[in-house]
Amino acid sequence: MIQVNEYYEGMVKSMGADNKEGKFTIGVMEAGEYEFGTATIEIMTVVSGEMKVQLPGENEFKVVKPFDSFRVEKDASFKLIIEETCAYRCQYL
Repeated sequence: MIQVNEYYEGMVKSMGADNKEGKFTIGVMEAGEYEFGTATIEIMTVVSGEMKVQLPGENEFKVVKPFDSFRVEKDASFKLIIEETCAYRCQYL
């Protein structure tokens, strides 16, 4: 069954499901600044647009472009700056 998620007053929306590769979401973020926490390991891949990410333990933001990915460990938080609407895929391990 497809699950629908909404965060930050509708500025971030995703649809999630499970398949043989595991749990994943596909989503869209409007311009803004966001912080998310993880309950599992997450691998996020930009599909369209770009995002700036500040990973746990880092002081700088780095730019993530289409088809680039980053990994966030379990029980951590990360910050994002989205300057223009961006689409992503997130895999949960």
